[in-house]
Amino acid sequence: MSDPVEKARASWAAQHKDLPAWVLGLAEQCKASSQSKVAKQLGVSAAMVSNIIAAKYPGDMKRAEDLYRGTFERETIRCPALGDLTLDRCRHWRARSKRLVNANARNVTMYRACNACPVNRDPEGEA
Repeated sequence: MSDPVEKARASWAAQHKDLPAWVLGLAEQCKASSQSKVAKQLGVSAAMVSNIIAAKYPGDMKRAEDLYRGTFERETIRCPALGDLTLDRCRHWRARSKRLVNANARNVTMYRACNACPVNRDPEGEA
């Protein structure tokens, strides 16, 4: 099955799960270009993209969704320090805010802002 859209539909249906709209969008992006190119745009591995489409990804699906929505849908969120950010950039700064690296003023600003931001309050402790 080489069509990623059909693979996504069949795989998610086989697991008796509803196919999320963003996963369908991810599969459509892969069909339009290639899985490797899509993975590169997201900053993840092609295997991760494949596993998401195949409904076998064991990792953080919310992170994957944020990367997709920020990269391809340009969905934004209001950042108290930087204004409007795409979801993937917000997630980038949230991940960096776990540890203070005072190499420059932006890192310190974002460390403080992200740690005070309500978006960074994940109930499972993962940003």
